[in-house]
Amino acid sequence: MIIGKVVGNVWATRKDEKLSGQKFLVVRIIESKSKEKDELFVVSDNVGAGQGDYVLITTGSSARISLGNEEIPVDATIIGIIDSIEVDDE
Repeated sequence: MIIGKVVGNVWATRKDEKLSGQKFLVVRIIESKSKEKDELFVVSDNVGAGQGDYVLITTGSSARISLGNEEIPVDATIIGIIDSIEVDDE
């Protein structure tokens, strides 16, 4: 699983019909407690995440299984909104 921060939305009026009804967000990957990567992901969202939320992301077949449809063309999805993160500083 991956930790990310929601930084934007994606709207696609024309898309694969299997994606109908899916909400898409842009997420920046979190490398450590205080460091964000420059890497952005477009992920599906079925938990109601919003701008600025820290989220838990799953990828690959786990993403499709979590959506309840192994045929959906999705590579990453948000499976949780993070309330807090505790990491020991080294």
